[in-house]
Amino acid sequence: MIDSTTRRSFLASSVGLLAAGVASQSAAAMAFAADPKFKISLAQWSLHRAIKGGKLDNLDFAATTKKEFGIEGVEYVNQFFKDKANDKKYLAEMNKRAADNGVTQLLIMIDGEGQLGDASLTKRAKAVENHYKWVEAAKELGCHSIRVNAGSSGSREEQIHRAADGLRALSEFGDKHGINVIVENHGGLSSDGDWLSTVIKKVDHKRCGTLPDFGNFGINRDKGEWFDRYRGTELLMPYAKAVSAKTYDFEESRPFVTIDSRWQKETDYKKMMKIVADSGYTGWVGIEYEGGKLDEFAGIKASKKLLERSIAELG
Repeated sequence: MIDSTTRRSFLASSVGLLAAGVASQSAAAMAFAADPKFKISLAQWSLHRAIKGGKLDNLDFAATTKKEFGIEGVEYVNQFFKDKANDKKYLAEMNKRAADNGVTQLLIMIDGEGQLGDASLTKRAKAVENHYKWVEAAKELGCHSIRVNAGSSGSREEQIHRAADGLRALSEFGDKHGINVIVENHGGLSSDGDWLSTVIKKVDHKRCGTLPDFGNFGINRDKGEWFDRYRGTELLMPYAKAVSAKTYDFEESRPFVTIDSRWQKETDYKKMMKIVADSGYTGWVGIEYEGGKLDEFAGIKASKKLLERSIAELG
């Protein structure tokens, strides 16, 4: 034990060290740790090369997230355990691995289950039904949401009606299980902030919201059709139940910017996180690294530093 005199001396010297800037944590990391408004999670797609290449198994994702990156929240991708949605034993093992590592399972990103805004009523209904198993799997994992796409066809107005119809039906099912249905700007009209915000308003269900992705505002990238990413994020944040902090490549001389060199598009993270904060959103912000210059592990670490710096700048 430390006597009171020694303890006072120890505390005084510790404060002196911190004041002198000798602490091992960076100023940005300390500021982030002191601000409970945001927590950092990791989207599984950030490690898609490692998973598809057989270097990382889905069951090891939670442990890797905590041990390699010090991140305590995970966002799954359904294609990495696509045949396991109804496998209670497998889902129980996912729960165990996450709990053993102190990791919170937040959501499942769903692809490949049909268009929720299909022009065919029969196909639309089938797509809604295809998502049911993932709602149930999300509940089993203790997630708050599934992330879906608002794919459709037809005129702009027709797609609003069709997407809203499918999303409403799925949100009603999700409500029975306490699971949100959140839509990402993910190409086509869904990457048009005006269109997607209109769809969410039309759905008009407490379980239906958005997952704004900082980078996915390409309506038709091959034709050069883009929606302004800052305006798009502003439009989607009022409905956000999660946030996707998409990153690409980095330059040391520009510590708050990430660059998608494929399309020569930049994202100013300081500006983006101010939009997020000003919307009143609090909670998890998920890293989704898609860069090509750094390997996935290094890219995730660089993304985390970028996000921490940007949050610290909010003051």
